[in-house]
Amino acid sequence: MSRNKLWLVLLATSMLAGCAADYLNNYDTMTLASGDSQKANELLQTVEPYNPASNNTKIEGDGPRSVTVVQKSRLLLPAPPPPNIAVNVGNSGAVAAQ
Repeated sequence: MSRNKLWLVLLATSMLAGCAADYLNNYDTMTLASGDSQKANELLQTVEPYNPASNNTKIEGDGPRSVTVVQKSRLLLPAPPPPNIAVNVGNSGAVAAQ
């Protein structure tokens, strides 16, 4: 086989290999989201998907009562005691003789 034919065969096979690489990106497997298409289509066609109570911006509550509850909870919890840590570095206080 001549050198030019060899180069032509290598060029043709490399061009075909480039096409095969794109084919390998498409597989016939199942994903974790398989089977959810019916539910997704149902949600897309829902007229009002939100709870009607979610539009209520007037949240009922008793402000002064809430403040007293928070203040009582702060009074009931005492501050934690400081940690009792003793660090000994060096000798035990003996004076070195000169």
